[in-house]
Amino acid sequence: MRWAIGPFFVPVEKVRVFSARVKNSNHALNEQGKRLNNKELQIDELITPTVESLDCTVWGVEYISQGKHSVLRVYIDREDGINVDLCANVSRHVSDLLDVEEIMPMAYTLEVSSPGMDRLLFKEEQYLESIGEQLEVRLNFPFEGRKKIIGLLAGVEDRSVVLQEAEDEYLLPLENIQKARIVPNFG
Repeated sequence: MRWAIGPFFVPVEKVRVFSARVKNSNHALNEQGKRLNNKELQIDELITPTVESLDCTVWGVEYISQGKHSVLRVYIDREDGINVDLCANVSRHVSDLLDVEEIMPMAYTLEVSSPGMDRLLFKEEQYLESIGEQLEVRLNFPFEGRKKIIGLLAGVEDRSVVLQEAEDEYLLPLENIQKARIVPNFG
């Protein structure tokens, strides 16, 4: 698999377990372990057949509501890589589909991109495929006073991520992860 450098747009001594209940989280995990808010989940489910018909997969969806200037980011991937022409083609198809289905409440900017080397992780299966990678994880709720942890992804257990940071190991539930991004190693 080839990855772009960045996205382009058209045994354990200590284990700490985060156990706070996440109440009224605006993110949900669907049956495939995808961490998405309701709008992202709706869009992901709607566009997946269209994107797959173009020989790509939906890596993830981000919907950032900013009043009149909302942004919808769709990350696509395929084994032989992504190019600008493919992003433009997927963008046209997704845009047409969203216009027909009328699920976007107002004007928005659609960005279709490869996930890049510093890719965000959206689905439980993506975490499983990324074991051994360095991750930067941002949490919805602080754990030991921290909302950001950078460490080695050591595994996935019971819908939780095992993250190693120096001598410590953290067990972080997927529903408390706001955003997780691979930290590329250029060494």
